[in-house]
Amino acid sequence: MEFVEEVGESSSPPRAAASPHLLDVRDDVYRRLVEDGNDAASDPGFREQLDAHFSRLPPSYALDVNLDRVEDVLLHRKILSDARKPNKRPVIHARFVEHITSRLDTEDIPQQCVKDVSCTSGCNCAEPEEGMQSNRSREAADVLIHEIIFSTLDKPKLLSQLSALLSDIGLNIREAHVFSTTDGYSLDVFVVDGWPVEDADGLQQALEKAVAGSEDSWSGSSSHSASERILLAPQRQEDWEIDRRLLKMGEKIASGSCGDLYRGIYLGHDVAIKVIRPEHLNEAIEVEFTQEVMILREVQHRNVVRFVGACTKAPQLCIITEYMPGGNLYDLVHKQNRVLELPKLLKFAIDVSKGMEYLHQNNIIHRDLKTANLLIDNGNVVKVADFGVARFLNQGGIMTAETGTYRWMAPEVINHQPYDQKADVFSFAIVLWELATSKIPYDTMTPLQAALGVRQGLRPPLPEDAHPRLLALMRRCWEAVPGKRPSFSEITSELEDILCEVTLNSCMT
Repeated sequence: MEFVEEVGESSSPPRAAASPHLLDVRDDVYRRLVEDGNDAASDPGFREQLDAHFSRLPPSYALDVNLDRVEDVLLHRKILSDARKPNKRPVIHARFVEHITSRLDTEDIPQQCVKDVSCTSGCNCAEPEEGMQSNRSREAADVLIHEIIFSTLDKPKLLSQLSALLSDIGLNIREAHVFSTTDGYSLDVFVVDGWPVEDADGLQQALEKAVAGSEDSWSGSSSHSASERILLAPQRQEDWEIDRRLLKMGEKIASGSCGDLYRGIYLGHDVAIKVIRPEHLNEAIEVEFTQEVMILREVQHRNVVRFVGACTKAPQLCIITEYMPGGNLYDLVHKQNRVLELPKLLKFAIDVSKGMEYLHQNNIIHRDLKTANLLIDNGNVVKVADFGVARFLNQGGIMTAETGTYRWMAPEVINHQPYDQKADVFSFAIVLWELATSKIPYDTMTPLQAALGVRQGLRPPLPEDAHPRLLALMRRCWEAVPGKRPSFSEITSELEDILCEVTLNSCMT
């Protein structure tokens, strides 16, 4: 369960009251539809329906409307309406937009090779004469642009699922316009190239076929065999079941997509209480809850948050852990604008690495390692927390793709490829970069843009003033090939060695 930014990557920002400019957009759309004689605009209640459509969507939607194609608003309204019907979800609409001419520079390539690029008739082009000089030419290529609109129930990681689907059928995403409605639906518009013909019927069929091939993931079903085994596994509740009457709830300190985090007291000790909201309780949430309890009750380490107990009797599900008064590293470096001195940075990083080393030694993969899930106690000790999506490696079943948070997610997870504990090592590299820069990774990009970039090899820019050995460690940890990344035991050893070097140099100066 998330309690910070990016709960669902397709979630909209908090909505504000409509500004005069946004109201002007609605007026312009309505006026142009009336002037064009659109049939829908002749309905006496059309203006109210139009306003209701805009009100369902975030302000950014109005800013995104192309006033030269106002009929698109009606198309979006229909698509969202269709998405309400379970038998039609996900709704997919594909259409051809335009073709553009792209100029490709070819430099230092023999002319024969340039001719072969555009020669599709099977003719035999003349061989270049011996000693022919390399040359530069410009080849024109027609690129067909299509637009694809999706709408379905909104959920975390939906964008990753959509982008992977488009990639799987050979499409390149040029633009993505992503919106979430107030009542829980998505409206995702992708501008793509890579489909070879203008006619969009074949594209529509290819998309529908791809969706049909992964029907369970689109329906939101979570009743996979591994999940069923978690729910059916025998539990020894007497050791950790909490008597809720002895639990004193205090102030709410955070909220997530399906629950809230409170400070409280249990048997005289400060505790943190993660409470699942009853209205959000379903099989998927129950599986996540049970999985977290199963893992927490098995771990005990200085750098892993301590489990106190749980209330497992629905509908009042909650997990109780030690209270960490220092907050989390995300707030420390981003909201408090703290620039960490190198010794403290290294101590924090060593704490995280030791906690992760312990988890991996016990066959646990965290799958959502990031600064928001790293908590600080009174003694400035950092502990790994939030095991909602963690799992045992020997649990069985297929490891779920798109698990974690985009900006920290390993490329193999984004790409729906098999992955293991080395995905946590990649996430640790991003954490290390955050601690060194006090910046949010890929802060000029949307989460989707960041995910697409990582798939193509993008990494955060290395800080120029960081310790060279720390930079080298970052690069090793975010290697594209998981097998080239170090283990956490190696990472811990390297970090401790750097800290010794820094401490020694400080004593000598």
